[in-house]
Amino acid sequence: MASLMVDLRSCLERSSFNEMITEASFYLFNATQGRVHFGSVKILIPATWERNNYAKADVIVAPPYWKHGYDPYTLQYGGCGEKGKYIHFTPDFLVNNDSIGIYGPHGRLFVHEWAHLRWGVFDEYDSEKPFYISSQNQVKATRCSSDLTGIYVCEKESCTEGSCVIDQATGLLKEGCTFIHDKEQNASSSIMYMQSLSSVFEFCDSSNHNAEALNAQNSMCSYKSTWDVIMSSDDFKSDIPLTSKNSPLPPTFSLLQATDRVICLVLDFSSSMDENNRIIRMRQAVEVYLLQIVEENSYVGIVTFSEGGEVKSQIRQVTSADIRKQLASDLPVASYGDRANVCTGVQLALQVIKKHDESVSGSGIILLTSGGDSSLSKCFSDVIDAGLIIHTIALGQSASQELEQLGKMTGGLSFFVTDRQDSTGLIDVFSAIVASDGDTSHQPVQIESVAERVKGNGQIERSTIIDSTVGNDTFFVVTWLAKEPRIVLHGPRGEHFTNGEFDVDPLLCTARLQIPGIAEAGDWTYLLTNSHGLPEVLTMTVTSRAVKSDVSTITVRTHTNKDTNAYPSPMIVYAQVNQGFSPILGANVTAIIEPESGDPIILDLFDNGAGADTIKNDGVYSKYLFSFARNGRYSLKVRVQRDSQTISPYPAILWSPAMYIPGYITNGTIQMNAPRPLMNSEDSHISSGGFSRIAAGSAFTISGVPTGPYKDVFPPCKITDLDARTEEDKIVLTWTAPGGDFDQGQAARYEVRISQSSLELREEFENAVPINTSSLAPQPAGSKEMFVFKPEASANVTLIYMGVRTVDKSLLYSDLSNIAQALIIPGEATHMAPAKYGALAVVLTTCGLLLLVASCLIVSTVLWTSKKKKKVAIDEAILSHSDSALAV
Repeated sequence: MASLMVDLRSCLERSSFNEMITEASFYLFNATQGRVHFGSVKILIPATWERNNYAKADVIVAPPYWKHGYDPYTLQYGGCGEKGKYIHFTPDFLVNNDSIGIYGPHGRLFVHEWAHLRWGVFDEYDSEKPFYISSQNQVKATRCSSDLTGIYVCEKESCTEGSCVIDQATGLLKEGCTFIHDKEQNASSSIMYMQSLSSVFEFCDSSNHNAEALNAQNSMCSYKSTWDVIMSSDDFKSDIPLTSKNSPLPPTFSLLQATDRVICLVLDFSSSMDENNRIIRMRQAVEVYLLQIVEENSYVGIVTFSEGGEVKSQIRQVTSADIRKQLASDLPVASYGDRANVCTGVQLALQVIKKHDESVSGSGIILLTSGGDSSLSKCFSDVIDAGLIIHTIALGQSASQELEQLGKMTGGLSFFVTDRQDSTGLIDVFSAIVASDGDTSHQPVQIESVAERVKGNGQIERSTIIDSTVGNDTFFVVTWLAKEPRIVLHGPRGEHFTNGEFDVDPLLCTARLQIPGIAEAGDWTYLLTNSHGLPEVLTMTVTSRAVKSDVSTITVRTHTNKDTNAYPSPMIVYAQVNQGFSPILGANVTAIIEPESGDPIILDLFDNGAGADTIKNDGVYSKYLFSFARNGRYSLKVRVQRDSQTISPYPAILWSPAMYIPGYITNGTIQMNAPRPLMNSEDSHISSGGFSRIAAGSAFTISGVPTGPYKDVFPPCKITDLDARTEEDKIVLTWTAPGGDFDQGQAARYEVRISQSSLELREEFENAVPINTSSLAPQPAGSKEMFVFKPEASANVTLIYMGVRTVDKSLLYSDLSNIAQALIIPGEATHMAPAKYGALAVVLTTCGLLLLVASCLIVSTVLWTSKKKKKVAIDEAILSHSDSALAV
């Protein structure tokens, strides 16, 4: 069953969506051989028609991301078999029937995207590498299955030489040539290539998978077929096909409208909170949440507990600063009771929420405890049946081990905070618990979070950036342990604030300043001075909101690919940096991972398309995480910064966009679709200046870490961006250096082997021809590597496949890289045809790679487009004599 969240602006849009899902359900049922269909679909609509409400959805219907235009796509940046994040459709796509001629029926397209989202498979086409050279020395379109038929054509306005020609440096077709499919086919696969063809109703499996094609499915899934990956998912491990041949019932649709947020804080005030200054730290964090974070018009209540529970505040609507302050003042100042009975607090909160509204489903609880209550599971059924969403915060290493289970079962977040005094962990996690409606215009963002142990009379002097997307409700908050520090804050236009302008609470050890009006964009510098001779822990936290309601703020979301892990299996840390749907590039992203005790792990995350990072320049920054000092819980947060001088790279073609079909061959006539509409990047309103963000992610748990020193068990990571090109009689290989341990450190050596068979490289790499790499010393992880070698001379045109393995100092080997290929053409075989005969004849079913060296018949065909009735001239070269061509 899918949970689909849609911004419904019209009845027509909803009707189109329902029709698409109904069609998709039947198509999916057949594609999975009777295993899967959509039973019920929940469509979440916003409380008002003006707001976009789409966080945590499987499917988003929203305005386009400019790089994709109106193409549907799936946000998918994990590894093979890992679920994506969401599918994005635009409203215009759903209601525009013209798109059917380009993408095929919408239900079929939905199944294509659903396979990305649910089962972590990848496209079997590649818009940047549309052709490859097969093992039979034929130029073929990148596709699956290879049984799909069609012809190569070239539009004059896009071809540099008027028609499809061979680039002798690569052996492939030059830019401007495209493969046009026959509308009527016999092939039944594959849905991940071209679901728009009426004959296609299956995924490629092991019997027809095209392992030679240079596409993302082969690269990411080690040449496994899409069906093999799908069948290994959790959905099918214990499932069997339905025995009935009857089609499933159509899915049922229900509308759920969002309402104002209802949240109840459930806070531990047992004696365990007396340790490590926990109560003060909790009160500081809760005050930040109530005064700065929780959204206007939300409903908030407060329950505290130890052995029993107490209602400190019934549910109240947050409509003014005074109500926020009253809620904060309701917090106790000291602990009471010996032990923490978490169920008592949770069940009392349920009663408080029911008193406000009998329908509690969708309401939230923020549960914080440091107690080791082992009976928490006794109240699981109560909150699950009620439909509550519970976000849990485990404070210290003794907190109940059932907290994460409770959060996962109810759809909430689960955080862990250490007892380190020089940490802003509690404030960070409370700042991360914002409304999940996807409307960033009213959500706060955390801009700064610094904690530092300062020696007597020492200072912290730093600056942070208020960027142009924020400035409303900007707060600077300073905390300390013992004595109020001297505070000096300077704005970018000479603004000057000191302790006198801050609202100081000496009992809570907090000083807070709200910048009047809109905070000026630019660098804000602060100086905190420890005002006595003993060491002190000083912190600074800065939060703000969108400068205007129609401006999307820069947001950061961070998570790991697993919430539990066993050593020595690696994890991946992700940070997604966006403004709306647009990626933010060129940022410096640092992850801070704290164990239950001991020093934090610091990781720099990269968006370079290597190592743990799937796609370069997509706004998703990644890194492997594998070295752990101990078992237990770990917290995660990231710091993201970009200075105003950074020049952002150009965004990549992101994730998994649907393939735009240029046209079809119908009854022997080529019918071209209208050109793919593109959006203007100047209309995207992407922020290009400096900014700073802090984001906390959910906790994770590690087990199986050995005690004491342990041997190296971490190999280099797989090279995923190996590329090859020819320069005269030499081959130039380039790739991004892995590390000695996954994507960190420095490897010991590379092993490069070549073969005239890609299958031999993949399955018998040790038997392939080795290349002398004694002069090639690996560089540090992330560096660009280049290696030039001269293959053995041959009188024939030769297609060479290459692969690389990396070896570390412990003789641990990486997985084999992606396979690269290069074409070696001997000097005497590089004749070019006269310009007027410089055309290429390729008939998919019979011809290979052909270089014309004699005259041939050129037939100019005038075609009419099916959409705009505009003439398009396409040159199609027909080979007149088979002996007048050189087969490569």
